[in-house]
Amino acid sequence: MLHLRLITPPDRTDDVVRLIEKTPGTTHLAVVAGAARNPSGDIVMCDVAREAGDELIDGLRTLEIDKCGSIALENIDLSLSLRADKAEDEAPGEGADAVLWEHLEDATHEESTLSVTYVAFITLATMIAACGVVLDNAILIVGAMAVGPEFGPLAGFCTALVQRTPRLALRSMIALLVGFAVAMVVTVGFSFFMDAVDLFDAESLDAARPNTHFIYRPDWFSFVVAVLAGAAGTLSLTSAKSGALVGVAISVTTVPAAANAAVAFSYDKYNQAWGSTEQLLLNLLGIVLAGTCTLAAQKLLWARQRERTARTRELG
Repeated sequence: MLHLRLITPPDRTDDVVRLIEKTPGTTHLAVVAGAARNPSGDIVMCDVAREAGDELIDGLRTLEIDKCGSIALENIDLSLSLRADKAEDEAPGEGADAVLWEHLEDATHEESTLSVTYVAFITLATMIAACGVVLDNAILIVGAMAVGPEFGPLAGFCTALVQRTPRLALRSMIALLVGFAVAMVVTVGFSFFMDAVDLFDAESLDAARPNTHFIYRPDWFSFVVAVLAGAAGTLSLTSAKSGALVGVAISVTTVPAAANAAVAFSYDKYNQAWGSTEQLLLNLLGIVLAGTCTLAAQKLLWARQRERTARTRELG
C-alpha cells in the first residue's frame, strides 16, 4: 500500500475527494479542512493500493493539484486493516507489477544527475577495478561492479525514451559520458602512479589472467548478459525491489571494462584497450535496449489493464 498526502485549495477539495472515492483500491480517506499553511488549503490523506496509484496520480494532475497544492506519496511498510486488504483486492492487477511513472521519473532524475558524489563513486569503482584486472582478482572486480553507480543514468535514459522526456535523456547521457570519461582519465593517472611505486607493471597486464581476461574479449555472451541484466534492473526499479539491483550491478562488466581500457592505454596495450572499449559499449547498448523494451512493454500492458478496468466500470 501507498500513503497519499495532498494539500488542496478549498475550492478543489470536493473534486479531489470524489476522485479518490471513485478510484478502486483507495481507503482510509481523511480530510482536515484549513490545516495547511504553506501553501494554504485543506489536507487530504488516503491509502491507495500500489496498482491504483498511477491512475490516481494522473487524475490529481489533471485537476492541477501539483500546481496549486501538493502531492506527496510514500510506501507503507505495514498496514493492519481489513479495509486496506479489501482495497488491494479491488484494485486492478498486481501491486508487484505496477509502475508508478511519476515516481520512476523522479527516482531516475535523481540517480542520473551529474554530481560530485556520482563522479566520485564511478571513479573509485574504476580504480578498484583497475587493481582487480592487474591482480587478476575476481573479488575486486565484483566489488567494483557493486560500487559503480552507472545503472542510474542508464535507467534514466531508458525512462526518457519511453516517456519522451528529452531533458531527462540529455541529463542521463551527460552523466554517463562525463562520469566514464572522468573515471577513465583519473584511472590512467592512477595507473601511472601505481607503476611508479612498482605496484602495477606491464607484465601483469600481459599475463594469462584467467579470472579477468573476459573483460577485454567481448562476445555474444557479453551482450546476452547485458540484455538480461538490463531487463532485471529495470524490473527491480519499477517493482520497488531495489535489492535486485545489487545482482544487476555484479552481472555487467561496464566499470571493469572501463578500468581495463584505462590501464591498457597507460601501457600502450591498444588491442586490450580497444577490446575493453568494445565490451563497455556492448554492455551499455544491451542494457539500454533491454531497459527501454521492458519499460515500453510495462507501459503497454498497464494501458490495456486500465482500459479493461474502465470498460468494467461502465458495464457495472
